[in-house]
Amino acid sequence: MTHVLIAGAGPTGLTLAIELARRGVDLRIVERSPEHPSGVRGKGLQPRTLEVFHDLGVIDEILATGSVYPPIRGYQDGRVVWEHRMHEPKQPSRAVPYPMVVMQPQWRTERILRERLAALGHHVELGTEVVAAEQDGEGVTVTLGGGERVRCAYLAGADGGRSTVRKLAGIGFHGETFETERMTLKDVRVDGLDRDHWHMWGDENGFAGLCPMPHSDVFQLTCTPGVEPPVEIREVLWESEYRVNIRMAERFRNGRIFLAGDAAHVHSPAGGQGLNTGVQDAYNLGWKLALGLDRVIDTYEAERMPVAEHVLGLSTRLLREQDLKRDEETQQLNLGYRDSPLSEGERGGERLPGRLEELRGTHFTLFGAAEIADPRVRVHPGEGFLLVRPDGYIGFDGDDESRLRAYLSGLGIVA
Repeated sequence: MTHVLIAGAGPTGLTLAIELARRGVDLRIVERSPEHPSGVRGKGLQPRTLEVFHDLGVIDEILATGSVYPPIRGYQDGRVVWEHRMHEPKQPSRAVPYPMVVMQPQWRTERILRERLAALGHHVELGTEVVAAEQDGEGVTVTLGGGERVRCAYLAGADGGRSTVRKLAGIGFHGETFETERMTLKDVRVDGLDRDHWHMWGDENGFAGLCPMPHSDVFQLTCTPGVEPPVEIREVLWESEYRVNIRMAERFRNGRIFLAGDAAHVHSPAGGQGLNTGVQDAYNLGWKLALGLDRVIDTYEAERMPVAEHVLGLSTRLLREQDLKRDEETQQLNLGYRDSPLSEGERGGERLPGRLEELRGTHFTLFGAAEIADPRVRVHPGEGFLLVRPDGYIGFDGDDESRLRAYLSGLGIVA
């Protein structure tokens, strides 16, 4: 029996697949599209996502082929009338090793993640769609588009805002679609425009912006439908029209079926939160499904729904206020799980900064003077006891060794 079947091979599904594969979990990842997508689409990778990619082993290529966002240059009547930086330049530190948002076309992010998954022995099954799912107390029977029936312990829906898995699970998707608020997206090649700036034009009819993609000759055009920038577009490589869609699933889980990424929440593009929140969903869910304990798996929904709700509110506010400023609020470094059943002690639920190398891998990490025989826990010197989960958040913080061992026992770890 396949342990986890993942529907959807975007950044969310691929992150979940990598998390499971590097723990030796039997999985399949299917994608209904017949080929991998080519559009730029979501292009901003937030600092917390870069920390996740560090752990997954893809950060070097992400940084080598990406770039920081260029300054924005605004024009009127053919003249530059303003310049602005979306992100203030910051230097890496021990606490925040990746302080700048990295611009990376989504097609390349997905390619890098697919290559990492392939190195772990798994590949995306293209042109394969989930069409039916029936679950019982022992697992889920999934029917694929070609008629194949797959028995799995868990089904994860990372299949986008129009998620088939969400519909099969009977989970509502509440919110609003603003039909009158639309934006055109195109990947284009243009002549006569420098690649050192994000170029923007606007008037009473709307706006148009051309952002250069790193290590390519492509610009991403974002504009009000019908508005074109005053430059010569030589070639259109990809295009789509986006409607402002702000929705969240009423649940992130129904029994053995889980939702993550856009299948669970869809955002406005303001603040670059959608892709990044999906990656965090997968990073939270992966180690829990691999551990396989019901009480731990139960915390996925409890931890991720409040985060998704917060991020939806943030991205909506940035859209409505037309706020171009980006700061710590959008970097996702301060999000945590203080109210989680898995958080114990004063710092329980916080992200642990400055220890990426010690945390890198699939293990729990303990800072403190205790002998733990279970190889799933790596021990480092420290004051008191600080146990860090595999996703980099503090689970236990305290001085009582007996309470620490009781906490570990609750995770199925012999201490």
